[in-house]
Amino acid sequence: MGADREGSGRRGPARVMAYTVSGLVLLAGCASMPDSGDLRGVESTPRQDPQVRVFAMPPQEDAPPADIVQGFLEALTSDDPHYETARKYLTGDAAKNWRPDRSATVLAGGPGTESDHSGSREDGNDYSVTLTGTKVATVDAQQSYSPAAGPYRGSVHLTRDSKSGQWRIDVLPQGVVMGKSDFQRNYMSVNRYYFASSTAVAADAEAASSREPAAVADPVYVRRRVDPMTQVVKSLLSGPTSLLGPVVRSSFPSGTALAKDDVVLAPDDRSKLTVPLNDKAARVGADRCDEMAAQLLFTLHNLTPAVEEVDLRSGGRQLCSLSEDRADTVATRGSAQRPDYLYFVDDEDRLVRIAAGSDGTRAEPVPGPLGEGRKALRAVAVSRDEHSAAGIGLDSKSLYVGSLVPGGSLGDPVLISQGKSETDRLASPSWDARGDLWIADRDPADPRLLLLKAGAGDPVEVRTPGLDGRVQAVRVAADGVRIALVVEKDGKRSLLIGRIERDEKDGAPPAVTVLALRSATPELEEVTAMSWAGDSRLVVVGRESGGVQQIGYVQVDGSTPEASVPAALTGVKEIAATEDERLPLVAYSEDLIVRLPSGLQWQKVAEGSAPVYPG
Repeated sequence: MGADREGSGRRGPARVMAYTVSGLVLLAGCASMPDSGDLRGVESTPRQDPQVRVFAMPPQEDAPPADIVQGFLEALTSDDPHYETARKYLTGDAAKNWRPDRSATVLAGGPGTESDHSGSREDGNDYSVTLTGTKVATVDAQQSYSPAAGPYRGSVHLTRDSKSGQWRIDVLPQGVVMGKSDFQRNYMSVNRYYFASSTAVAADAEAASSREPAAVADPVYVRRRVDPMTQVVKSLLSGPTSLLGPVVRSSFPSGTALAKDDVVLAPDDRSKLTVPLNDKAARVGADRCDEMAAQLLFTLHNLTPAVEEVDLRSGGRQLCSLSEDRADTVATRGSAQRPDYLYFVDDEDRLVRIAAGSDGTRAEPVPGPLGEGRKALRAVAVSRDEHSAAGIGLDSKSLYVGSLVPGGSLGDPVLISQGKSETDRLASPSWDARGDLWIADRDPADPRLLLLKAGAGDPVEVRTPGLDGRVQAVRVAADGVRIALVVEKDGKRSLLIGRIERDEKDGAPPAVTVLALRSATPELEEVTAMSWAGDSRLVVVGRESGGVQQIGYVQVDGSTPEASVPAALTGVKEIAATEDERLPLVAYSEDLIVRLPSGLQWQKVAEGSAPVYPG
């Protein structure tokens, strides 16, 4: 594992044999175990062409325990679907009890090894080794990624078979362990899609039934070259991760699975994928079947463009068939909602707009009072239907809400902060998919996260159990169930992602709670700005400890997506993106509004500040 090499130690002989014609790379462990008890790294597989498949070599006859451990660790990074070669390094009982799919531990470098000299002798019948390293992340049994930190130590014990005389591993950690670069080569992130539960998107049953369900992205990590299409479908059928489970639902009936465990899924020459399901799905109605097919299409489109239609079958008969162009009529999806305009505050402190995605630079004031300059504005937010807007006055003390129609009036502020300075008052607001307005009051004497139903009425204080720090910025995802918060504590600003849970009863004020908050930027010390930039992705402006400001993408689970890094830009104070990834990033930098068209450099748009897309 040369790419993940850690520590020191001498290299063993060459271990990699590449078969260019067949597209295979074979790994065979034959490095030596240090006999002085020091830490040395297990070399990582060199970077390979994505189409090249990597397979491990089985243990050699009479291999010493050092080579057995080395060969086993390398086998964990191969493309062996069921880790059959890795199991050959284990005793019979260990091979039966080992569960490689239970977890994956990702280390900063390849796992190091320390031999236990107190009870380890190669001329005896047992040998102990400790795997060591620094944790970067873990992937659990639900395939959910979580950033991690701190030291890793895993015990491995080997025994010599009394009959064959061969060394084999009989005690080992469950799951797999590998270095970061091997993880990136072996695994990829895929969004599975579920639907927001009715309580998350509508206040009552009648409202819930009157709108299309909102599709929610639930990212997981799957093995990149081990039949990923079948893997992803099985993963989708298994249900959402625990982080989203309380606020989403699946249209697949409980217990639905592929008809046979050994089914291999692939689209035909007309880009149609036939998915045979077990009898749990045999009696679903037409509408529910369309939702099931939409979940599959949204998920598979995130994996490959090769699938344009899904045909669901059970018990030998067709349940339904859904094409890609019909899927968006079954459910709404953030990345399918293209805004009409980009909005910002011009040099006259008015709310103005430019057609989204255009290359124009001439902005026009929005219709209504916020575009007429009656109130000088510092920050704004526009509702997702682009019918309403919220603006914060120059002193950050007052929040106004107005209609984007000609002739509308602007009433009294709907919210006033008592903070003593601008930075201790109202943060930029954010609209959710229901038309409710979210805002943080940063008053140190009474810091609150607030929700205004339809942007009006008495604000509801959002409960944030477990939140440690003061909210500096808030953005609600298009799916309506996820929220991003910039939280400050002890001078450090972090990006946290949580889920929104609502408890609404007729005639009673709603109870709204943000739960399961977790960091999406553990390596950043200062997050300056952020915006949703995809169904499960955000664009973030920040810096690491001792570093310079940078712009990058992060996933909601804290992993780094494979998307290219935006071109560098200095002095960024605010940034805007949308779930539709085809639209350019827009930033406020050096008193200018600038945008980043795909594949180009940042371009000046106009003088102004506070750029936003709807949301």
